[in-house]
Amino acid sequence: MIPIKNIYYMLSYAFQVLSEKSYERLGMEEFDNINELFAEILIISISRQIKRGLERDYIENTYELPTIKGKIELTQSITSLRNKRVVCSYDNFTVDSYKNQIIKSTMQLLLKRGKLSKNRKKKLKRLYLYFKDVNLINLNTVNWNIQYNKNNQTYRMIIGICYLTSKGLLQNHSEGKTKLIDFYESNMPRLYEKFILEYYKREYGNIKAESSQIKWQLDDEIDTNLPIMQTDITLTKDYKTVIIDAKYYTHSMQEHYNIKTVHSGNLYQIFTYVKNKEAELSNQKHEVSGILLYAKTDEEKQPDFTYKMSGNRISAKTLDLNQDFDMIKKQLDSIVEEYF
Repeated sequence: MIPIKNIYYMLSYAFQVLSEKSYERLGMEEFDNINELFAEILIISISRQIKRGLERDYIENTYELPTIKGKIELTQSITSLRNKRVVCSYDNFTVDSYKNQIIKSTMQLLLKRGKLSKNRKKKLKRLYLYFKDVNLINLNTVNWNIQYNKNNQTYRMIIGICYLTSKGLLQNHSEGKTKLIDFYESNMPRLYEKFILEYYKREYGNIKAESSQIKWQLDDEIDTNLPIMQTDITLTKDYKTVIIDAKYYTHSMQEHYNIKTVHSGNLYQIFTYVKNKEAELSNQKHEVSGILLYAKTDEEKQPDFTYKMSGNRISAKTLDLNQDFDMIKKQLDSIVEEYF
């Protein structure tokens, strides 16, 4: 099990706003469970947002009215004219925006199921009052692919924490009993990948770190129905490129007839990425390597292999998240030292 404090540090890279002074004490505080951490992050971030002002959106309303307001809906008004009323649509400038609905609904979910301390519940309830004009929504149906602009960038991290909170607390029902979905199982793969990418972006300004696409190197340029090759992390410096595939599994190795090997699908994927990237750079000096970076599991045998394949270095390595965070950083730093 990953220490909750380490999850906070990973989040602080994934959401850079968490590195600001307002959140510093979270790194020193002990939390009984992951929802206590999420609740505290939301308490701080929502409080800050309230001081800035909650987002307001123009929401279209349609009502049957005795006087005209906004746009008349002719078809719907026909049956209402006998009662001397018309159906009108008009925009209302309100705090009942989609993002605020997500936030209010997540706070309600935390208050009901989060197993929070009395103090945190009290703080959340106080913030909840500011959303009295905001409707609740079903978090199971939320479209989390939300667009942000310069006017609502401050909502990005709040909605991200709402996503992690809701995914961890939404419930399955089995034989009449309620069963919590394990946060580590449902959310850690994406957080693990995001953390590694943002770590290299923040800590190594001299290295280009990105999640990039690799073009298929085709003979006839016909790429119909080919899948997109989207890397988790690509590190580039001078003529060297390292492609990292972040893997967070319950079992980091496959087993066949009691023999443990690297997951074949993972190996085929990273090899394909590396060879297509190498072909893309064939007209210039280049060195392309690939790493399968697995989060350490409880298994006795962990991936720690390096192979030379068709002139490229392909490695399977393990990152131990259940240790002091300074040691996690050292492991990530060692990859830069080894490859660059």
